[in-house]
Amino acid sequence: MPRGCDKVNFQNMRTILSVLLASAYVQAAPPIVIKSARMFDGRQMVTPGLVVVDGSTIQAAGKGSAIPENARILDFGDATISPGFIDAHTHLSSPDGGDYRQALLNGLQMPIAELALRASENARKTLMVGITTVRDVGSRDFIDVGLRNAINAGKIVGPRMLVSVHAIGATGGHCDGQAGFRFGLFGPEAGPAEGVINGAEDARRAVRLNHKYGADVIKTCATGGVLSLTDDVDTPQLTQEELNAIVDEAHALRRKTAAHAHGAEGAKRAIRAGIDSIEHGTFLDDEALEMMKARGTVLIPTLMATQGGREALGKGVYPPVIEAKMTVAIGAISQTVRRAIAKGVKVGMGTDAAVYPHGRNPEEFHMLVDLGMKPIEALRAGTSLDAELLGLAAKLGTLESGKLADIVVIPGDPTENIRQTEKVVFVMKEGVIYRNDKP
Repeated sequence: MPRGCDKVNFQNMRTILSVLLASAYVQAAPPIVIKSARMFDGRQMVTPGLVVVDGSTIQAAGKGSAIPENARILDFGDATISPGFIDAHTHLSSPDGGDYRQALLNGLQMPIAELALRASENARKTLMVGITTVRDVGSRDFIDVGLRNAINAGKIVGPRMLVSVHAIGATGGHCDGQAGFRFGLFGPEAGPAEGVINGAEDARRAVRLNHKYGADVIKTCATGGVLSLTDDVDTPQLTQEELNAIVDEAHALRRKTAAHAHGAEGAKRAIRAGIDSIEHGTFLDDEALEMMKARGTVLIPTLMATQGGREALGKGVYPPVIEAKMTVAIGAISQTVRRAIAKGVKVGMGTDAAVYPHGRNPEEFHMLVDLGMKPIEALRAGTSLDAELLGLAAKLGTLESGKLADIVVIPGDPTENIRQTEKVVFVMKEGVIYRNDKP
């Protein structure tokens, strides 16, 4: 036998033993059984609540599910098990928007690394209140991509993220980050690489660049905005041809699309183009709402953004032009959402996190109910409907065998008091428990 062979054999045996031990450890991890008085399964309320989790997936759910002998049982009593909440409109890389001027300075002065570290705290806050998935629709410096990747790799704690890289809009419009500042301050004029376009060819290039650098979803700005300095909030900012090109290119790349649209005309252009969702929709007219209903376009009204605005108005934290636009938007949004609900338009849950302090996302549920949505419909909006909108319905949004184990527990019955969604006591994402307030 050649010299050194025993050493090689020993090393091989040690490697094999390590693999076997690791395998045995994984296999030994017991299933988790979550029990409660009731369960919202993503579609309806059922009793009692019972979910069996094995690894990262749901093994069984609902009455009659077999409980494994070696299972770890968590019984929450008078509570409601629900799929993890989904927020379809966040900006996790942006600081809380309480002081607009300070937030602007932070963005200009802080190193990108510091902005990213602060974003990781926003992600943690969001997960801990029960938001296990977000669609993040506007960032800078690829912080959203880095945040998503770090969460996926288990390096930091946060919700599952679908990111958009750069929102795509017109020169001087809501998505042009140079608008409102001195010419030349940021160097050359922004172009498709930064999401700023002029014409259908630019539009396609911007989509392709976003896709190239990691976008899961394509976001565009079809109208002016509230928190931008140089535009009216309701003006259309992209032509029909530009929006057609954005949506066509995105869908060809199997990416869903979202359009920031306060004004009716810009929204209608986006709807005609085949956009998957309208964000905000503050001044939508009846024609726009009827178009949305006919085409299945989802409205994400971001009511928490207006709540953040209400709390900031009159405190000197907004420049006068933004204060004026916020006041008008607050005055219009409630009636628009009431009409959308009454007409049967699909309304999802998305909050515009960052316009208000991160971690208050579930307050959107009660705001939808306050405007006429039934509590069970609000719960669907933030689970199964949003999962469908994001293209994740095969994995998320309902509590069913084979789906990912994204689960929250709500004390009491949220169909009796929807604000119970703001008091989540248990958060699981892909079978990992991140919060458990049970004694």
